[in-house]
Amino acid sequence: MPEVKMAAASSELLTGWCLFGLSLLAILAFSWVYVRKYQSRRESEVISTITAIFALAIALITSALLPVDIFLVSYMKNQNGTFKEWADTNVTRQIEDTVLYGYYTLYSIILFSVFLWIPFVYFYYEEKDEDDTSTCSHVQTALKYTLGFLVVCAVLLLIGAFIPLDVPQKRNSTEWEKVKYLFEELGSSHGLAALSFSISSLTLIGMLAAVTYTAYGMSALPLNLIKGTRSPTYERLENTEDIEDVEQHILRIKSKCKDGRPLPTRDRRNLQQLEERLRTLRRRERHLEFIERSCWTKFCGAMRPLKIIWGVFFILVALLFTISLFLSNLDKALHSAGINSGFIILGTNLTNPLNMLLPVLQTLYKIRRGKTRPQALLFLCMILLLIVLHTSYMIYSLAPQYVMYGSQKYLVQETLFEAWCLAGAKHNMTLVDGQPGNVTTYVPKVCDADAPEDQCTVTRTYLFLHKFWFFSAAYYFGNWAFIAVFLIGLIVSCCKGKKSVIEGEVDEDDSDISDDEPCVYYG
Repeated sequence: MPEVKMAAASSELLTGWCLFGLSLLAILAFSWVYVRKYQSRRESEVISTITAIFALAIALITSALLPVDIFLVSYMKNQNGTFKEWADTNVTRQIEDTVLYGYYTLYSIILFSVFLWIPFVYFYYEEKDEDDTSTCSHVQTALKYTLGFLVVCAVLLLIGAFIPLDVPQKRNSTEWEKVKYLFEELGSSHGLAALSFSISSLTLIGMLAAVTYTAYGMSALPLNLIKGTRSPTYERLENTEDIEDVEQHILRIKSKCKDGRPLPTRDRRNLQQLEERLRTLRRRERHLEFIERSCWTKFCGAMRPLKIIWGVFFILVALLFTISLFLSNLDKALHSAGINSGFIILGTNLTNPLNMLLPVLQTLYKIRRGKTRPQALLFLCMILLLIVLHTSYMIYSLAPQYVMYGSQKYLVQETLFEAWCLAGAKHNMTLVDGQPGNVTTYVPKVCDADAPEDQCTVTRTYLFLHKFWFFSAAYYFGNWAFIAVFLIGLIVSCCKGKKSVIEGEVDEDDSDISDDEPCVYYG
């Protein structure tokens, strides 16, 4: 019989990890397409490309482990609140350990990427652009700067390792006993606290990036899809007028030196700026002409109604996300123990749309398409890595009960009157003076903080995210900032006009070589 249970458990674990494997393949494909889309065609480097793809993939794989974690703890129990036959104590521990080791591995790789690999590659190419010295010199300089990141990583690990999560019971403990207690805490957690503290520190940076970029993007993207872009024909007419105007200004300045006199310093500076402006306008002219004749532009025009539908859908999803986040934060403000507990609540007191929906549905550089430099691409992927890292806590904020327990239920013993019992329910009936009295029955209930520890299994994700209360408090205030930036972005996006059809494709710091391969994917 134990062999049968272990075989069944292995089958369930295999199912979960197969889903994870399929997600892994999809993530790798997406990461490759995403990096290649924004990578500069003239300044691409093999090492930076591989690093960017790897960093983005690791971030997405880590986020993909969250649904696997929730799936496994949910699948161990039946809908009536009882454990499945194969899910005994040993099997449950095996599943928890497997997921825990997965988090250990992925989070360790993230620390390696953020504090060693990405900084080294970044500073290597930064030095390579600045001078033409030997490769060995570039490596030495990159290692020197990377050493600072390694020191920061070591400090974070030491702080996380030696911060006691529980205070010693004896108030008159000696200094040696206190130090011994710290080492016992470190040994008992097997480095879990150190890793959790370091990852939580990175998650704070990801929270700032999410508040800065993601919150505004959630409002700007749907509205841009709904409003569309300006007409390339109209933009080209405006551009032609700007070219004529700049050319007239240049002629007026040059006319001042027809008699051979040199131009004043101010006029030479203005002439240089106007000539640069003229080159930019002519590049815009070539791009606009190409887009105006492109078949892709005509196709995008025909797909305009579909874009509006997608824009409406995305804005509804963004509003659902923001409302759920607001209700979750409001729930914490009203029912949590306050800042000293990190505003943590172990259940839900206010109706949260996503918390109800998910169990039912359980299943700084210029970043431009085709023109992103290797250093900027590395910086972009590091920011994306931190933002994706923060999404795990963001999902917990949206659906705390679901992230903690998934769809698990447990049995609660209740005493009811006979008249309230459902037909066919199994119960023990008691008779009082020959008349039906109270009956005892077991009712399934969704797992929450009141559930016995042996009846509901907490996900490993939750344990990683809430090891330190002060990080939870920071996330709480960050969620309010996210909501505020989203609302501000919504207002700004509504007031702004349509964006240019070639926005972000032509800039003054671009070279004329960049016009050799104009991109057709506009609209």
